[in-house]
Amino acid sequence: MRFSLQSVLVLGLGATTSLAASSDKPPKITPASRQNEVNYTAPYFPLLGFEQYAGNPIMRPDASHPWESEYLYNPSAIVMDDMVFLLYRAQDAQKTSSIGLAWSSDGYNFTRYSQPIVSATEPYETSGGCEDPRVVRVDGTFYLTYTAYDGKVARLCLATSTDLVNWKKYGPILPDFTETVYNWHDPVTYFAPNPAGWTKSGAIIDERQPDGYYYMQFGDTYLYTANSTDLIHWEVSGYGKPFAPLMNLWEQALTESGPPPIKTRDGMWLKVYNGMATGGAGGYAIGQYSTGQMLIDPAHSPLGPPIARLETPILQPTTATEITGQVDNVVFSEGLVQFKGKWLLYFGAGDAFLSVAQTHVQP
Repeated sequence: MRFSLQSVLVLGLGATTSLAASSDKPPKITPASRQNEVNYTAPYFPLLGFEQYAGNPIMRPDASHPWESEYLYNPSAIVMDDMVFLLYRAQDAQKTSSIGLAWSSDGYNFTRYSQPIVSATEPYETSGGCEDPRVVRVDGTFYLTYTAYDGKVARLCLATSTDLVNWKKYGPILPDFTETVYNWHDPVTYFAPNPAGWTKSGAIIDERQPDGYYYMQFGDTYLYTANSTDLIHWEVSGYGKPFAPLMNLWEQALTESGPPPIKTRDGMWLKVYNGMATGGAGGYAIGQYSTGQMLIDPAHSPLGPPIARLETPILQPTTATEITGQVDNVVFSEGLVQFKGKWLLYFGAGDAFLSVAQTHVQP
């Protein structure tokens, strides 16, 4: 079962100020704070019709904050107390990454916290820093996955918080993982594309499944699966076999998780993910990053494969900031929330700026 769709369009909704205001005092979030809107409506798969906001990019680097003076991109998103909160990747002049926090009452115009909420404090975070946040909330606690990079090995790490500002780090959560890519045909061959311990891009499913486990897809060549009983301690599932093959032209080089999956009205989960093209076919540039969707069923098929997936992207580089940037031809989505009657998909543009696409809530 597959679907195809046309490229997204540009939506004329007026401009916004992309150099967000700054504050030393973020909104107070507690374990009693409400997540999502009161009238939240779960989606169906596929969730189509994403159109770029005319005011993109909605956030840019801020020279007055050295830690986010060079690049700002790849945001995770969550709705709390009728505001959208973004946790985003920022880089300084040395390209060391930190994670920043911003909030908005309309989803487009953001106020940013003047200090990073997660920054390099550990040996495995030196040089590269803390990258690409993805956040979920379970029973009043926020669980943040991020990538720590020491200049040699990327390691998937975990931190927790109850207020989005103060975080407790738990370190690398899959330190012994070695990616081994098999062809799964006779004769079986395999290779290891990354150094031992290399893990990235963990997207947690925020609901315990009938077998008693929480699940997460991770990886930046193939998607893999990990499981946990407490959201803190994780182990690789399925002997490291990929969750999904590299199937479509736009994703034949690699796939990575996007935002944490969202439960659909029929009880399955909509997973937004990112892929890179090898180029030379289908009109996709070499190394182009785009965003797609798949439908997954962790209750019955936690190790994959997907139940369905789109053949073509829901979002791909079309604007100047996406086509030319720190890395050219990149849209990389990490945040998806429902807010004020729309689904807002937050993404990094050219590994340099922060933008948003939107579509209406399905009836």
